[in-house]
Amino acid sequence: MTKGPRQGGGPWEGVPPEAWGDWRWQFRNRVRTLRQLSAVMGRSVASLAAWGPVMRVYPVAITPYYLSLMDLADEGDPLRRQCFPDPRELDQALGGEEDPLGEGEAMPVPGLIHRYPDRALAIATSTCALHCRHCNRKRLWTAKGSGGARGRLEAMVDHVAGTPAIREVIVSGGDPLLLAEGLLDWFLGALRAIPHVEVLRIGSRVPVTLPMRVTPGLCAMLKRHRPLWFNTQFNHPREITAEAAEACERLLSAGIPVSNQSVLLRGVNDDYGTMRDLLYGLERISVRPYYLFQCDPVRGTGHFRTELWTGLGIMEQLWRNVSGLCLPRYVLDCPGGRGKIPLQPFSLLPECGGEGKHSFDKTGHMD
Repeated sequence: MTKGPRQGGGPWEGVPPEAWGDWRWQFRNRVRTLRQLSAVMGRSVASLAAWGPVMRVYPVAITPYYLSLMDLADEGDPLRRQCFPDPRELDQALGGEEDPLGEGEAMPVPGLIHRYPDRALAIATSTCALHCRHCNRKRLWTAKGSGGARGRLEAMVDHVAGTPAIREVIVSGGDPLLLAEGLLDWFLGALRAIPHVEVLRIGSRVPVTLPMRVTPGLCAMLKRHRPLWFNTQFNHPREITAEAAEACERLLSAGIPVSNQSVLLRGVNDDYGTMRDLLYGLERISVRPYYLFQCDPVRGTGHFRTELWTGLGIMEQLWRNVSGLCLPRYVLDCPGGRGKIPLQPFSLLPECGGEGKHSFDKTGHMD
């Protein structure tokens, strides 16, 4: 497990521990401008000029906590890669679409995505603690919603109440844990009061990027809405810090199961050793590896995408070498109602005879 974050360095010199551990302080002091990035890195604004055009299209937001976990001077640092701007985000030659999963076409009311018959996903807010550069909803970072938050959520509740086929609602975003706590409590309660809604689920990266937000009070509120499942996203073993583990433990102690949905990212976790260490680390903190997603073909994320063979090669090695309890399902999310397509290791396929006849080079391509 990674040691706790470094305090007292750079622009946060002298910040008292009680402020550093306050999620509101962390949120207010997110790095969001080129000038703030230059101060954090100890470089001139002019030397970072190439990032300006990227940030105008895809803004930056990074918590001091998450910044403290990375090597700021290393362009290849896997945590830095996930949140620092990269000129390749504007490279149209890398392809991609703003909404490759067709979420906008599956919204019966604004913000409620109904792609599957028995469940719907509510984009409760477009706000995040950290802007992940691989995000499949980058299109929402600069979107301005119409009307108040309560009104938007009420329209979602009304649609779910009028659609008896929906038995499960995933509350996502953005990050729903950044809603006002009272509003989130009301929303979950309103959904829970619908007779045909049996299960609620929350999707949040807060345990990874802002773990101090997972307070005892928040967990007590969430506990009232069980059965409630919690999905988060650890992508690299260095994200499993003592603070992140404590956040997950508070959720687990409230009777809320925690699962992990990683994204396969070039230069972050696209090798067997890193993925193995991530999965072992998750098992140690009682977080269940659930999905490993192939990175969606979202515009501005092409530099993160790997070949499918890379992921299949990693899964082949994992399947042969790690506990089944550690194994996520490697999936490709597809539009048009096809959903998540499982991608299996070759040794599980009939044409391979179950003997693992194929081997892979270190990039994951078949020999």
